[in-house]
Amino acid sequence: MRKLKLEELNRQDIETFKEAPKLPVIVVLDNIRSALNIGSVFRTSDAFALEEIYLCGISATPPNREITKTAIGATESVNWSHHPDILQAIQQLKGQGYQIVGVEQTDRSILLQEWKSTSEKIAVVFGNEVDGISDEILDALDYSLEIPQYGTKHSLNVSVCAGIVLWTISEMFRR
Repeated sequence: MRKLKLEELNRQDIETFKEAPKLPVIVVLDNIRSALNIGSVFRTSDAFALEEIYLCGISATPPNREITKTAIGATESVNWSHHPDILQAIQQLKGQGYQIVGVEQTDRSILLQEWKSTSEKIAVVFGNEVDGISDEILDALDYSLEIPQYGTKHSLNVSVCAGIVLWTISEMFRR
C-alpha cells in the first residue's frame, strides 16, 4: 500500500470545477462565530460539490485569514454569498423551492439516519456554536435533524456536524 500523489487523484482544476454540475444543496451558516469552522465547511462543500454557501449574520466572509487556513483554496471553488438577515435568507430559499432542513436538537427532531428526503433541492442550516439555530427561523424549518450521540456532550463541533450531515445528504442525491 502507498499513498496516492496529488496528481494521481485526478481532481479538476478550479475553473473546470466551477463549471461542473453541483448537487442542489445550499449550506446555510447561521451566525457562526469561528472563521476556522467556516473554512472547514467551505472545504467540505467543495469535497461534495455542493451548490453554494450562505453566510448569515455575524458569520465571517472571505477573504479572511482563518477561513483561508482551513478552506485551503475552497473559497475560490465554492460559490458563496453573505446574508445579514437569516430569516430573509430562509424565506428567499423557500421561495426558490428549497426544502429547509435545520440541524438542531428540537422536540420534533428526526435522527439523521432515519430521515429520507424526496426534495430536489435542499438548504441545510447549521447554527451558532453556542446558541444553535436562531429561534426566529425554527418555524420556517421543514425538518429538524439530529445526529445521535452517546457520550456526555450535548453537541458536536459545527464543522464536524456539517461533514457528517452533508456527506449523508450528498449520498441521498448520488443514489
